[in-house]
Amino acid sequence: MKKSNLITFGIIILVIIFAIVIIRKPTQTTEEEVAKCIGENSVIYVQLGCHACETQEKMFGNYTSYLNKIDCFYEKNKCPNIDATPTWIIKGQSYVGVQSIEKLKELTGC
Repeated sequence: MKKSNLITFGIIILVIIFAIVIIRKPTQTTEEEVAKCIGENSVIYVQLGCHACETQEKMFGNYTSYLNKIDCFYEKNKCPNIDATPTWIIKGQSYVGVQSIEKLKELTGC
């Protein structure tokens, strides 16, 4: 092969590799981004003294502040149809009990 053909071939290979890296770059979502997304797309009803609620909140670690949370102990007027806690309301559907982060991601589209 001529030297110019070899250089052209090398450039083409580099461009292909670069394109593959950009196209296949996995979208990495941080725990913080997941918590924000879930919080924006759901409401969680909890209650002071609820151990299951504590378990649910611990799953979010330092990012529980992103959850759209209503405490039925303090805000009973906002909980007329809530019979148990934790209860998640996602897209108008209620989910009672502790939910995994994966399940919440699936339900919220996060």
